[in-house]
Amino acid sequence: MTIIIGTLLFSLYRQLVIEQQHQLEYHLQSEYQRYQELADTVNRQNFAIQVSAPDPNGILVAWQDGDTTRGALSFLPKDLPFLPQTQEFPILTLGHEKLNLYRGGLLNTRYGDVLIASRTDQLATLINKFLNAATWAVMFTIVVTLAAGYLFSKALLMRLVQYNKISKKIQQGQYDKRLPISSQRDEIDVLASQFNTVLDAFERNLLAVRGVTDNIAHDLRTPLSHIRIGIEKLATTEVVDVAEESAMLLEELDHCLATFNAMLSITRIEEGQQQLELQPLSLQALCHDLVDMAQAVAEDRNQQLSFESGQDFEIKADKYLLFTALFNLVDNAIKYAGDGAIIEIVQAGNLIQIRDNGPGIPDEAKEKVFERLVRLDPSRHHVGTGLGLSMVKAILSRHHANIELTDNHPGLIVSIRF
Repeated sequence: MTIIIGTLLFSLYRQLVIEQQHQLEYHLQSEYQRYQELADTVNRQNFAIQVSAPDPNGILVAWQDGDTTRGALSFLPKDLPFLPQTQEFPILTLGHEKLNLYRGGLLNTRYGDVLIASRTDQLATLINKFLNAATWAVMFTIVVTLAAGYLFSKALLMRLVQYNKISKKIQQGQYDKRLPISSQRDEIDVLASQFNTVLDAFERNLLAVRGVTDNIAHDLRTPLSHIRIGIEKLATTEVVDVAEESAMLLEELDHCLATFNAMLSITRIEEGQQQLELQPLSLQALCHDLVDMAQAVAEDRNQQLSFESGQDFEIKADKYLLFTALFNLVDNAIKYAGDGAIIEIVQAGNLIQIRDNGPGIPDEAKEKVFERLVRLDPSRHHVGTGLGLSMVKAILSRHHANIELTDNHPGLIVSIRF
């Protein structure tokens, strides 16, 4: 700010000096032409009267009339150039006993040399006043700038101190704390807002980890307890029953291992660690394969499984993973819709829908079911890991597909759009 104002004042100073010089040259040129024309048009006596008359514009005029000097001076200064060349010279004013600076030159006429000059010390006085005013203006600007900078830095420091205190509280485990955002919406507020967004994501992930931990403890506590009790019983079990008891324990262990393997598979798919074997794939053909695979399971439960196809759509996908995800959805519909339910698979372009008329899923649980190890209470009696829909979402995300759960009134509609 100070540099800008200083540059502006310097430009004004240069402009002022140039303008005053132009004014001086203009006045001297005007008087030069006037006295040149006057000498050519009037007689010597009238010319002397004009020279001796006071000039209303403050121009100094003196004429060397033989041995007599007429006009504003008693004698002409020596070595003055002829106009338009000029020279600066001092004049002592007896009334005030001080020197005044003039700039001018001589004009050669038929009546002799005429001195035409204009004061320049007034310009110097004006420039000095301007420089004094400019100096005060620059000093005032510097003071204001320093004061504003101090206040700004103090306010900024207070905000940083506040952010530091909140950061320490977050570090101590108070993850619900957020950095305050002012109404200024400046760069610091943008940074604080971004930091708060990161904290929101961190808190959600932390809650998700805690939820997964709770679900693991809930789902694996029972089979691990059964395994422990079974191992204790083996010591007193009859030899003929050991094989049967061991098989039951192995089944419980397989369930635990299946849970952990499914979680590892989801992580590998989500993190891109599992490479996709992409190939051209027809959605219509894929749905036909789904119906062929699930038809027998649906018939065992007296369910009607139908397929309705529209315009075909081809994508590049990993056939095994995508078929696994879609079959998981169809299997869920068969498993939870109930005996005698009607299940429809509809394919239209890039959209696949799996519809059933079962009990459906409450609205508040439609997003929750995609979380790991989440199983709604009505499904607790079914064998499973609670990771099926998490796997489905991970696979569909890798294929850039969206999945949405809506009501079928009654029942559920699962929509997958590629």
